[in-house]
Amino acid sequence: MSSRGKKNSASNGGSSILARVSSTISESPVVYHGKKAASDAATVAHKLLKSTGRAAWIAGTTFLILVVPLIIEMDREQQMAELEMQQASLLGSPAAAPAMAGPQK
Repeated sequence: MSSRGKKNSASNGGSSILARVSSTISESPVVYHGKKAASDAATVAHKLLKSTGRAAWIAGTTFLILVVPLIIEMDREQQMAELEMQQASLLGSPAAAPAMAGPQK
């Protein structure tokens, strides 16, 4: 029984030492500054992610409103030009000059 009593008292003394050491470490200025730096880094990362999301939303909606209709119209114009060229070749008339070319002298 005496050996068990010594083990219990040693383990109790050991846990109290660990508790004191861990509380001393957690109150350390190094740990405090480390936690503060990690918290600041997380805050900055969150704000950066949020602003990046906003910028992506603005860029995406601007692209949809301004660029997509332009692409659709250019494609439609290209199809019309190809259709005119195809009709001209079927009718046997000479190919017309491209619409983009200026007046010829």
